[in-house]
Amino acid sequence: MRREWWILIGVVALVWLLFQLETMLMPFIAGMILAYLSDPLADRLERLGLSRTLAVCAVFLLMSVLLAIALLILIPLLMQQIRQFNLMIPGIFAWVQTVLAPQLQDWVGLDVTADLDAIQQTLASNWQNAGEYAAQLLGRVGRSGMAFITWVTYVALIPVVTFYLLLDWDRMMANLRDLLPRQWEPDAVRLGRRCDEVLSAFLRGQLLVMLSLGVIYALGLTLVGVRFGLLIGMVAGLASIVPFLGFIVGISVALLVAFFQFGTWLALVGVVVVFATGQALESTLLQPKLLGDRIGLHPVAVIFAVLAGGNLFGFTGVLLALPAAAVIMVLLRELNDRYKRSTLYGVDGSEHRNEDSP
Repeated sequence: MRREWWILIGVVALVWLLFQLETMLMPFIAGMILAYLSDPLADRLERLGLSRTLAVCAVFLLMSVLLAIALLILIPLLMQQIRQFNLMIPGIFAWVQTVLAPQLQDWVGLDVTADLDAIQQTLASNWQNAGEYAAQLLGRVGRSGMAFITWVTYVALIPVVTFYLLLDWDRMMANLRDLLPRQWEPDAVRLGRRCDEVLSAFLRGQLLVMLSLGVIYALGLTLVGVRFGLLIGMVAGLASIVPFLGFIVGISVALLVAFFQFGTWLALVGVVVVFATGQALESTLLQPKLLGDRIGLHPVAVIFAVLAGGNLFGFTGVLLALPAAAVIMVLLRELNDRYKRSTLYGVDGSEHRNEDSP
């Protein structure tokens, strides 16, 4: 049997294995991603004179401090603002029914009263049943104790897997390189470096951009005095994984909240200034410094990858979506370059090269 058939059989077997072990793979995939993101910091600490073990311990200490801050400070504040926002929803519906709906009917002849009543009844019904749903969920967890213990075990395994992968990351990469067939090594290493450039730029850079924008929006809205500033800022920062989506979501919600809270144009101008400042900093400072021009992942490709990964492999697929998309993109670019250098593209393979010559 030819070597290509063995490769195809191996790929099919790997995909089948991923389907079979989807739930069990979650802590390992999450640990691998965390180790990949943390490896540059550990390498930098090693260059400063620390041993690999001490460097990894220092990285874990930093991650633990950040997680503790999030659990003790940010999460209670976010939960409080979510509850306050829920209390504000009836007032929003009342304003839409008494003020906005009559104006829409006068302006365009559109009667949305019936639709609003249906939406409000649906929300009220689901909200009243939320306690019942929570009780049912807790009952199922209690009845399926083994499933709950398994889930807790998987979550607890993530830091353990991350620690050991980070400890041996450089050694594992060297061993993988040594296992490559000698005739494949140059191309495989070159493609691996291109994949690493895309992944590091997107995962590390985009996460820092999202965090920075969330802080800028949350701090700015809080200084302006807009309620739920922390919640709106964090949501806008998370949505910034797709360009302009965080800006659109954040400014829409912030303008709505500011309008109901203050009822003045000055507050709305303040919200616009906050988000305009965030966009200006993103385009002039954050994007050039943290991302550069190495990503090449189109926003539509990002959305498709996340949705496809979630549908195929659940949460594990979501974790694998962006790395897989980056690798596929690099391979497609490589195929495109080889095609344009081939005789199939031009008569003798030189037409593409002649296009770039003066």
